[in-house]
Amino acid sequence: MASNPHPAPASPGLRMAIDFGPLIVFFGVNFLVGGAQISRVLAATAAFMVATAVAMAVSRWKTGHISAMLWMSGVLVLVFGSLTIYFHNETFIKIKPTLIYLMFASVLVFGLVTGRPLLQSVLETAYPGLSAKGWRQLTINWAVFFVVQAILNEAVWRNSSWDFWVAYKLWGVIPMTLIFAVANMPMLMRHGLQTEGDPVADVPIPPEG
Repeated sequence: MASNPHPAPASPGLRMAIDFGPLIVFFGVNFLVGGAQISRVLAATAAFMVATAVAMAVSRWKTGHISAMLWMSGVLVLVFGSLTIYFHNETFIKIKPTLIYLMFASVLVFGLVTGRPLLQSVLETAYPGLSAKGWRQLTINWAVFFVVQAILNEAVWRNSSWDFWVAYKLWGVIPMTLIFAVANMPMLMRHGLQTEGDPVADVPIPPEG
């Protein structure tokens, strides 16, 4: 698929579809497929893998690039989804979000420790005018958020059923991510963020683990 040579900035709706569409497909297939639990696990996992690949292709086509976070998420979806299907074991797909969150957090912490504004290099166009102090605080906030999400994912999948964990991913993680992203806006605006139009609609969010 050829990328658009002059890609337009992704609309909020397109960003949401790329970031959260695969998870919604995962939830939908798990809900619709009948039969034994393992059948639903395998069908939902396979659909998740395909939907993630489609999301990456659409991102490339519509925006001209695939973000580093989406690459990391996509590779782990492929690896752990394949392990889930091959071994008929749902544990692999359940621990995948934990690893993604910890990888995101580790990358951000590495940037803080080494003085490299990694988050700024990825999201600078989305946060015009943000000061160095603002970037540092945003990086800390997201690193903490990812660690908390890793802990929550471990707690939920180890202490609940498959269906509860799937529902938590859709009805728990997505709202928490959106609320957290929006909650950062007042801090960002205090540190020089320049916004045009609706600032909430322009908030970038990471792909769901």
